[in-house]
Amino acid sequence: MNFLYSLDLLGTAAFAASGAMAAIRREMDLFGVLMLGLVTACGGGTLRDLLLGDTPPFIFKDETYLYLSVAVALLVFIFRHHLEFLHHPLPFFDAVGLGTFVVIGTGKALEFKLGLFGSVMMGVMTATAGGMIRDLLSAQVPMVLQREVYASACLAGGTLLYLLHRYTNIPHAWSLLAAALLVIIMRLLAIRYNWALPRANDFYRD
Repeated sequence: MNFLYSLDLLGTAAFAASGAMAAIRREMDLFGVLMLGLVTACGGGTLRDLLLGDTPPFIFKDETYLYLSVAVALLVFIFRHHLEFLHHPLPFFDAVGLGTFVVIGTGKALEFKLGLFGSVMMGVMTATAGGMIRDLLSAQVPMVLQREVYASACLAGGTLLYLLHRYTNIPHAWSLLAAALLVIIMRLLAIRYNWALPRANDFYRD
């Protein structure tokens, strides 16, 4: 689990950076940058824990997540003019974080004996709710509701983890890795080839 924890921290840092960058693009002050970095990185997992009744939420049981999120957001704020190099690796880190958050959320729901729908929804929520809060606070349509293979990749990964856990004897660690890799690969391929889900206007044009 040390490897998964490391990936979790990497994803937390990437999500915090994306939240801080979104705040800077909307010309928010330092407090706004720190808040968007924090809610993007930790909002989904916190909401998941509250819905599962697992209190206090994980960010108060292991405050590393809080410190890391605030530190990354602060660094982005300070060095915002020198972060052009992040535009290329950040989508990869974001994909890694997405896959990791999905399996952590789905895995935790399985520990609470939730069924397929509940387990997958907890995984998707863990991975996407923070980004949705970020977009809403920065007055944008949430990315998961736009033409991106994002939440759908999370659905696929969470479903795979549930099925492997429920119907196979594959070690849990391998199931986690397989589900996370599915999400990461789907997300990276979507970015590379501009994959998107269809919209209504794609079928009905004037």
